[in-house]
Formats: sequence, structure tokens, C-alpha cells
Amino acid sequence: MTAKQTIETGKAILGIEFGSTRIKAVLIDQENKPIAQGSHEWENQLVDGLWTYSVEAIWYGLQDCYANLRADVLKQYDCEIETLAAIGFSAMMHGYMAFNEKHEILVPFRTWRNTNTGKAAAELSKLFNYNIPLRWSISHLYQCILDNEEHVADIKFLTTLAGYVHWQVTGEFVLGVGDASGMIPVDPKTKTYDEEMVRKFDELVAPKGFGWKLLDILPKSLNAGEGAGFLSPEGAKRLDVSGHLKPGIPVCPPEGDAGTGMVATNAVKQRTGNVSAGTSSFSMIVLEKDLSQPYEMIDMVTTPDGSLVAMVHCNNCTSDLNAWVNLFKEYQQLLGIPVDMNEVYGKLYNNALNGDTDCGGLISYNYISGEPVTGMEEGRPLFVRSANDRFNLANFMRAHLYASVGVLKIGNDILFKKENVKVDRITGHGGLFKTKGVGQRILAAAIDSPISVMETAGEGGPWGMALLGSFLVNNPKNLSLADFLEEVVFAGNTGVEIAPTPEDVEGFNKYIVNYKACLGIEQAAVTCKK
Repeated sequence: MTAKQTIETGKAILGIEFGSTRIKAVLIDQENKPIAQGSHEWENQLVDGLWTYSVEAIWYGLQDCYANLRADVLKQYDCEIETLAAIGFSAMMHGYMAFNEKHEILVPFRTWRNTNTGKAAAELSKLFNYNIPLRWSISHLYQCILDNEEHVADIKFLTTLAGYVHWQVTGEFVLGVGDASGMIPVDPKTKTYDEEMVRKFDELVAPKGFGWKLLDILPKSLNAGEGAGFLSPEGAKRLDVSGHLKPGIPVCPPEGDAGTGMVATNAVKQRTGNVSAGTSSFSMIVLEKDLSQPYEMIDMVTTPDGSLVAMVHCNNCTSDLNAWVNLFKEYQQLLGIPVDMNEVYGKLYNNALNGDTDCGGLISYNYISGEPVTGMEEGRPLFVRSANDRFNLANFMRAHLYASVGVLKIGNDILFKKENVKVDRITGHGGLFKTKGVGQRILAAAIDSPISVMETAGEGGPWGMALLGSFLVNNPKNLSLADFLEEVVFAGNTGVEIAPTPEDVEGFNKYIVNYKACLGIEQAAVTCKK
């Protein structure tokens, strides 16, 4: 069946993901290969000291992304999307979206990027004896309670961005288990919210006299492959403003971007992992057993089918690096030279590999926003050097590439060196890996492990979400998600692997010693520059 026939007969599957800077749609065929895509650029806003996206921006962005996909289909295949085999929605994980009984949002959406929840996260981590990150929904909820925010009494629904969009287009208040595990911890045995932690939270807030208990306001947790409703007539209109898309399409459980990243990199089996490196970065290692103790730097979440995952999440990755690259673009424009950004990135990234393995003593802190792993409540991007450091372009770019994964290294050193976690394969995906071989080599040096990158890595989360839609409707043998990915989608393809060199590992280790020693400079910048 051709791609056009696949679309015209309603056999195509759509995955849409709300990333931090881009909403992207990927349409796949029955062989799980991308056949069309659309996108919409957007940015979060700092409003009253909190990072947010407006509800209007969410829906305009979704509609524009879908319209862009529709235009791509018209251009490539000269046909309309009338119906689909399945749809799936994913989004940046965690954060806080609270609604009243009329489905009205009570306060602006608070994203994963906010770090105002320190007191709540600390108290809940102690209460649960479990690391509760700043960005998790339960941290936001409890911080609102500690701050005596009036809206809390009116909460009827609490969900994530992916859960919100799914709810509004299907009428089903549900969440994929991977995204649910970033609201409050999930028990891998029951694959739903941890019963003991829910009980402890309800007891903690009982004196406040709210008219709800936690399970009353949380979405139902679903595993990958479970039915999660169908596109409603209203939902079809909200998604496709042209009116061509018909309702009744099966919609799979909504997931977080961490879960779709695992799917897109075939990393849902135990002893596999992946690293997503873009605006933010995170690593996901699927564990064989629990860690020996809780760690503040490591979040425990699950795969989309409920297996335990150790996650190291960093608020910052390539944003500061991109800002520096844009300076070189401006310089090139000043000289009157035409700019090809792929060439600019390629030249600068590859030149970085000519630098000293320890960056000649140069250090970069890429903290656009706060960084919980290193204890920074706010961000101040900094470049630091001594007068006698080896300051040249190669070392400068290498230092910024190292900074993009430096915090990630600090967290993963706990897993690999202290907990002795074993992995058979780690796969990288995201913008850092677009320049062939460079980001891959830098990450391999950082975590002292071979890194694979697949040709499909550029498709990322929305492709992973589409694959979850395929798992819902194209799995006649009733395979597990891991086996479906291994046997049907990837068919043994593990990508191109780069192993770390001893010299690169030693150099990165020297860099990170300096990086840690100079964190006081970053803290001083946060304290002094308000």
C-alpha cells in the first residue's frame, strides 16, 4: 500500500508531541515509518515569576501544527486526512494543570521548568522516603497548599499537559502510566499510583478540610496498549479546524516525552536506556531492581508499560549553546556571508573535537533556568575562565558541549559508579545529536558508555507517540511493548554506536571536577543578579 493509499483508507497513525519549543506531528504508515509531518514553534512565558504556556497558546499551537501536517499531506500526496487508525498525544512531563468542575483552569499552567516547589518536594520526599522532584505534579499541588492558594479547594481535576489535551478531545480523564508516574509515584507491581503514598498525602492535608482526596482528582492510570477513548466530535473540530477529520478514531493513553523517547529509541526493556538532549536533557535507564536508597538527583518513573526507570532530568541542555552559536551566525551576517545554520553548527561542533579533552580549563554553566540536580533555584548562564586557561575556539565550543551534558553526568555517575547499574545499550536522540558523531562522542565520554544513535532519532517523541498508537491497533499477536518494538518496529536495528576513548573520558572527568568546584560562582551569580 502506498503512503497515499494508507492515508486515503484511514490506515495512517498520528502522533503529536508538545515539546518545550515546538509542537510536532508525525504521521506513520502501517510499517511504522513516517510519511508526513507538521510543526508549530512556541515558547514558554515567565508570568508572575512562573514559567507557563497559556491555554490559548496550547490550542492554537495544536491546530496550527495539525494544519501544517495537513498541508504537508496535500503537498506530497494530494489528498485529505479524513480518518486515522489511531491518534496519540504526548507532552513535556509533569507540571501542574488544575481545573474546577466546569473544566476551567484555576491558575495558569505551571510547567516542569518551575523550581518554586522546593519546600514541598523536600517535605514529601521525607514523608514518602522517596525522591519527589520539584517539577512533579504532587510537589506543585502541595506547594500550593503550603502557600495557602485559594484555588486548591476548588480543584476537581489535576493533570499534565498531555492528559489535558487527551481529556478535552476524548472526554476521557486518563493518563499513560509513564506520565502518571510523574504526578505521584507509581507502584510497578500494580502499575497505578502508590497506595501507601496516596494514603500518607491524604492524611497530611486532611486538616485543611478540602472536599477531595487525592485519587478523586487524579486521572486514571493506563498501560500502553489499553484503550483510552475515541476522538469526540468536539475533539475532531478542535484538532482539525478545516472540518475534514472525522470523530470516532481510537486514541491511545497520553504519555510524557520521557516515555515517547524510550519508545522512539527502543529502550523499554530492562538493561536498556536512552538519553534525550534538546532544550532540556534526561536519561532513562530501565532497571532490573530497585536502587538501594533514594537519591535527590534521580527520579523513579516508569516505562509506558510500567517497568521501573531511573531518570536523571536536567532543566538545561542546548539553549545556552544555541545562543552562542547564534552569535557566530550574527557575525557571519555582519560580514555579508549567507548563513546555513546546519553548516554553522557542523563547523563549530566538529571543530570542538580538535580542542583539549579537558577544554583547556574553560567552564560553561548553561543554566537558563534553575537546575535542581546541582541545587540552583534560578539560572544564570555563565562562561568562566582563568587568564592562563587555553582560550581558543575549539576549547570554547567543547566547553559548551560538555556543559550540555555535564549535569547529566553528575546524576548518572551515581547509577553506574555507586549503584553499579548495568546496561546493554544506551541510545541518544534529540537536537544535540543532529551533527553526526559529535554529540554522540561527547555523551559517550561523559557517562563512559557506548552511545548508539539511529537514523530515526530525529523523529523523536512524536514518532514514539505514533508507535504507541500503532501498538494499540496493530498488534494482532498481542506482543508486549518491548517485544513489539524489538520485533516489529526496529527488527534488530540498534543504530550506529560510538564507544568512548580513554582520553575523552579522562578529559571529561577533569572538566567535571572543575565544574563542581566552581559551582559557587554560579550560586553567587544567582544571589547577586536579581
